[in-house]
Amino acid sequence: MTVNIWWIATPLAVLAGIKRRVHLKAEDNPSLELFYTTQSKNPAQIDIDGLSKKSSLSVRQVERWFRKRRGQDQPGVLKKFREASWRFGFYLSAFIGGIVALHDKQWLQDIREVWTDYPQQSMLESQYWYYILEMSFYGCLLFSVAFDVKRKDFKEQIIHHLATLVLLSFSWCANFIRIGTLVMLIHDASDVLLESAKLFNYARWEKTSKTIFVLFAIVFMVTRLIIFPFWLIHCTWVYPVFYYPPFFGYYFFNVMLVVLLLLHMFWAYLIIRMIKKFMFGKLTKDERSDNDEEEEQETSHTEEEVAHQYKSFNELTADTKNDKNGCLGLSPAGRSQLQ
Repeated sequence: MTVNIWWIATPLAVLAGIKRRVHLKAEDNPSLELFYTTQSKNPAQIDIDGLSKKSSLSVRQVERWFRKRRGQDQPGVLKKFREASWRFGFYLSAFIGGIVALHDKQWLQDIREVWTDYPQQSMLESQYWYYILEMSFYGCLLFSVAFDVKRKDFKEQIIHHLATLVLLSFSWCANFIRIGTLVMLIHDASDVLLESAKLFNYARWEKTSKTIFVLFAIVFMVTRLIIFPFWLIHCTWVYPVFYYPPFFGYYFFNVMLVVLLLLHMFWAYLIIRMIKKFMFGKLTKDERSDNDEEEEQETSHTEEEVAHQYKSFNELTADTKNDKNGCLGLSPAGRSQLQ
């Protein structure tokens, strides 16, 4: 992962014109920092008034401090590009590895072969490394999710990573290896396209990004909402009873697969919303993302404009301080907008 980020992703980001954005740092203020970290990043007006009195700052200064502080927490495009690049690298490697491991297997052509000779099925070396790779990746995602870019589906991501790890671990112990490899393969197929669409989006190749995203949406719907429930879950729910009597693992495994299916339906709803924006409006952000690049740029630009206006105002008042009529100065309304 480190090699991918620093040796490959960063130079690619530079070639794509992606630069590290420098945020204006909020001044040290213990009372405002305590409220920000313990109560709310977007305080209500009544809270702002109270904080203004407590910190001896004006209301506008308190509002400006919270804007700067939120800007410091917003992930830059470079961080998003790095995150998407190493995920793309993994999903592409895993998908290719999955095809190589399964292309000549009978259960890839005939789904019923998944249960032939169960539970006395031997594990092939390719299946072993395929599992180790996937389990290591999702374990890494689970531990790094707190440091990755925060999104609206943060809780759903936690549930997904946990459910995936539980499924992989349980299928390993119960020797559901064959069906497990098929589940992993169809999941990686769409994820490759999603991460590549993100990369082109961060590089501002909008047409390419939108084209790949539409392709991703099609593959996602086919693999996650058609193949997954009507082939794979059907395979684990209907066929096993013809080969062995149901036991706890049979019910547990199917329940976890249904949990994944519900998550797929939730993400399909978000994807449809984004497709709707393609058709009827302009897509401005990832529907899952709480922090958007354009939001970040707008915040930074706003702060820069305010600083520039203050500088211009100071220079102007210094040159015209002896003007009694004040005809060259700012009006009271103009001054109030700057403060």
